[in-house]
Amino acid sequence: MKLQSLVLLVLLCAVAQGKVFDRCEWARCLKKHGMDGVGGGTLADWVCLTEHVSGYDTKAKNPGVWEGSTDYGIFQINSRYFCRDDGPHAVNTCGVRCSAVLCPKAAIECAKEVAIYIGLNAWQPWSTHCHGKDLSSYTAGCGV
Repeated sequence: MKLQSLVLLVLLCAVAQGKVFDRCEWARCLKKHGMDGVGGGTLADWVCLTEHVSGYDTKAKNPGVWEGSTDYGIFQINSRYFCRDDGPHAVNTCGVRCSAVLCPKAAIECAKEVAIYIGLNAWQPWSTHCHGKDLSSYTAGCGV
């Protein structure tokens, strides 16, 4: 039964990879997966953060700030500290391959780990674009 669940998760992730969420769809997904309040951030903080790091794109992949690292997925999870790819890395806090965080559910679970470990300050765009600002527009009209 556990193998069937894993196969189903992999298939669901394969379908979800490459998805660009709209703002409200993403806010509802975050709410469903318990992100409101994680790391001291509101749901609006998380929506704002992901708009600025990836444009709600699950397949986003960019060079990381640390030499040889890469940022993956909707949260731009860094390979040096939070996931494992074939490049140099030191930690792998989330205990997953970086390709896994291209799946929204795995990305959310890893982002929770990052937020617990460091907080939302782990994401520079959150500090620049979201922290201390009126973020009500990020969840307005979304029913969350």
